[in-house]
Amino acid sequence: MQQLTEPVPIIRLTALAHGGGCGCKIAPGLLADILRTAPIRLPEALIVGADNNEDAAVYRISEHQAVVATTDFFTPIVDDPRDFGRIAATNAISDIYAMGATPIFALGILGMPVNTLPVDVIRQITDGGMAACAEAGIPVAGGHSIDTVEPIYGLVVIGLVDPAHVKRNNGARVGDRLILGKPLGVGVLGAALKQGHLDADGYAQMLDYTTRLNRPGIDLARLPGVHALTDVTGFGLAGHLLEMCRGARVHARIDWPAIPFIQTAIPHVKAGISTGASARNWAGYGHEVTLPGKIHDWQRQLLTDPQTSGGLLVACDPADEASVLQIFRSHGFHAAATIGTVTEGIPGMTLEGNLEQLHAV
Repeated sequence: MQQLTEPVPIIRLTALAHGGGCGCKIAPGLLADILRTAPIRLPEALIVGADNNEDAAVYRISEHQAVVATTDFFTPIVDDPRDFGRIAATNAISDIYAMGATPIFALGILGMPVNTLPVDVIRQITDGGMAACAEAGIPVAGGHSIDTVEPIYGLVVIGLVDPAHVKRNNGARVGDRLILGKPLGVGVLGAALKQGHLDADGYAQMLDYTTRLNRPGIDLARLPGVHALTDVTGFGLAGHLLEMCRGARVHARIDWPAIPFIQTAIPHVKAGISTGASARNWAGYGHEVTLPGKIHDWQRQLLTDPQTSGGLLVACDPADEASVLQIFRSHGFHAAATIGTVTEGIPGMTLEGNLEQLHAV
């Protein structure tokens, strides 16, 4: 007599987490309050440290070589365990590229509810992370794991860079062009997935952008006309652009029709789907953003939408604008676009342009 077996239950990773991806970051206003009294005493060799919310720390070890170190981890933004691992690892490695450095190895950070998730699911998460590291050409050389209430995965990543090529987020100059490497909308797609509204095409687009390594950062850093570089992640385009403006004491004017958006995210955000992090972001820095009077709430949501493994944001001399765009496109980042200009003024951001036009890719 054939013995019947019970079907294996489907585990939704996103249901085990209160937030997802970079959307689970502490809100920028609260984070500033937490770190306000933290002492910043930097040894001379630490040429990039905790000031101005940089993407990674940089420690000079010789005239032509510096070590770059970063860490990033978060809760699931997708339900597929291997995809979650790939996205988390790609996002962590991005901080190294954002400094203009080359990654050399990683350490895993793993927190799992071991009594809830089967070992095979946990293994698929780490396999996905190692696959992303293999694509970047680096090994996972160790790590640390704990038993947690929510699933958490990420990496510590170490890289190398010539100190002359280090790109910080505070070097923007008046007249610079602002160029964004990936379209916005990942947070919206993640929220749609969690609510059961994301179709296969939307998921494919989301996975494509969140697992695409920001390798152009290495080539961009070698351009003297690139004055500032960062990646757009949990604080959204507006948040990370404001960090750039505060650090350089400049203002940014952004052209709404020029901003690239993920096409499949638009109907979801228009239907009212967004992340809680988007609202927290606006509450933390909205007073620094000037918006047109007729802007819709869904348009503002896209500006503050947390980007998990988002694109690089570049401030460059106008003479190098074409070179920057060519570097992006040579690496397959065909959605890269010039979105605005750096101007004089109080640090902040002004949104301009025809709000009826939309650049969806």
